[in-house]
Amino acid sequence: MEFSKELYYTESHEWVKVVGKEAFIGITEFAAHELGDIVYVELPQVGDTVEAGESIGSIEAVKAVEDINSPVSGEVVEVNEELEDSPDLINKSPYEDGWIYKVMLEDEESVKNLLSAQEYAKLIEN
Repeated sequence: MEFSKELYYTESHEWVKVVGKEAFIGITEFAAHELGDIVYVELPQVGDTVEAGESIGSIEAVKAVEDINSPVSGEVVEVNEELEDSPDLINKSPYEDGWIYKVMLEDEESVKNLLSAQEYAKLIEN
C-alpha cells in the first residue's frame, strides 16, 4: 500500500490533510480494508470542539464497530453528509470522497506530532 506524503497519520489509523488552517480527517485505506464493508458512520456535529485523541464518533462495519479518534484539536466546521446515505464511500474512496469531517485547527503546528507516511507504513507492517 502506498501512503500519501501530503497526509499525516495516527496509530489508530486516521489520516489528516491540512488545507490552510483547516484539516480534513478520515480513516486510512488499511483501516477501511480491515473493517470490511462499512454500513454506518456516526459523525460529529458542526460546531463541536474536539480534542486530539478523544473519540468523536464511530464507524460500524459488518465485522466490528470502531471509534473515530480526533487526531487534532479544533472546531468541527463541516461533516461529510454523503456518508449518512453512502457510508461505503469510505471503502471505495477513503482519501477523497470518504473523508469524515473537517476541523478549523486550534494549532496548525500540532500535526507535526502525527506520523509521516513512512512512519505509518512501518506501523502497519508490524
